[in-house]
Amino acid sequence: MLHIGCHLSAAKGFLHMGQEALSLGADTFQFFTRNPRGGSAKEISQQDVDNFLDFSCFHHFSTLLAHAPYTINPCSDNPQTREFAEMAFADDLKRMEYIPHNLYNFHPGSHVGQGSEVAVTLISALLNKVLDRNQTTTVLLETMSGKGSEIGSTFEELRAIIDHVELSDKLGICLDTCHVYSAGYDIVNDLDGVLEKFDRQIGLNRLKAIHLNDSMTPFASHKDRHEKIGQGTIGTDAVIRLINHPTLKHLPFLLETPNEPEGYAREIKFLRNNYNS
Repeated sequence: MLHIGCHLSAAKGFLHMGQEALSLGADTFQFFTRNPRGGSAKEISQQDVDNFLDFSCFHHFSTLLAHAPYTINPCSDNPQTREFAEMAFADDLKRMEYIPHNLYNFHPGSHVGQGSEVAVTLISALLNKVLDRNQTTTVLLETMSGKGSEIGSTFEELRAIIDHVELSDKLGICLDTCHVYSAGYDIVNDLDGVLEKFDRQIGLNRLKAIHLNDSMTPFASHKDRHEKIGQGTIGTDAVIRLINHPTLKHLPFLLETPNEPEGYAREIKFLRNNYNS
């Protein structure tokens, strides 16, 4: 079965997101844990959580993906920015336990001129502070496009972070199709080769979710410009191969394409129609 969803607003709570996802033909969804451009977080209602858990169980929802705010940068050169990252990250992980056994995804950050080695040290230091042996949430490092001083555009950088984290069993990877293609991993013409390299350098057992996006920019452009499925440089043929690849087809696929709900519904229907169960 294809587990497919899209990014939804968390403003009205978990049950509303579940109902909206179902209306779009989805069986999972992604949401921001707090204001993506700020730091405030909405209070969680236990009643809403209980209602959603019953709803998601009845409708056989797949694993959910929460997304950290973009303002988290654990490898910043600014101590206040790093302090905010630690505070928000730790608080988000506590809040995630309301809906246990799901995924929490974050952008590793930008080293802003300090270099990748310093960045790896700072990111892993934060993870060593906030990860808890008893948490049920798996934290995902997202693959990045490599614009500016971003960390995480190579499998080697992601592996280096994992290797420096004590509770590395709590870590996984979210592979973003637009980002990896822009970073120079040719998922259009050599998907098997990219997955073999991922397995060799990180391990496919750590791959927990896919951000399924087309790209506005060419291969290896190192730009982060998502496009609607089939309207970019990755194209529908490559996307169909992705969702049907035996190594990937069991994973949750989350759309982050520039769409309104009607557009997401069309993409989800298209993907379901082209999935070989």
